[in-house]
Amino acid sequence: MKNKRFTLIRTVRKDFVRMEAFTLIELLVVISIMGILLALSVFGMQQARQASRDGRRKADLEQIRSALEMFKSDCNKYYIGSALPSSLVGNTSYSSTCLPANIYISQVPVDPLPSTNRYSYSSDGTTYVLCAALEQASSMDVSGCGSCGDTACNYKVKNP
Repeated sequence: MKNKRFTLIRTVRKDFVRMEAFTLIELLVVISIMGILLALSVFGMQQARQASRDGRRKADLEQIRSALEMFKSDCNKYYIGSALPSSLVGNTSYSSTCLPANIYISQVPVDPLPSTNRYSYSSDGTTYVLCAALEQASSMDVSGCGSCGDTACNYKVKNP
């Protein structure tokens, strides 16, 4: 004899089938919320990328400034020109202690965005001005900077 307590009896009513699912309105609400969150995160990432590139530009200018100061200590004047060369090495036309074997910076840094040139340099030998165009500009005194490529410079480093 079978125990009725453990017997499963399943009855299916063929006249009534209930399907549970999300409604179209619920799906649209969820998709729109996800779209808003995605847009906010993309905007935040763009701001972070700009800040990162600006930080690299500032670090590049400090690296160039350091190389220029070492150049001046050996050659008794700053590199003269309206633009920096691709590498900063000694030149005996400056002084006898400024040897071509002295490499102050083997590769002058370039802008993090490859299609732009956001650095400018000018020097008369006694002073120099090194400028960059930051993407997230702050209000700084940038008189004497001119333009950095096709944008205005808004960050400046000069000799102490």
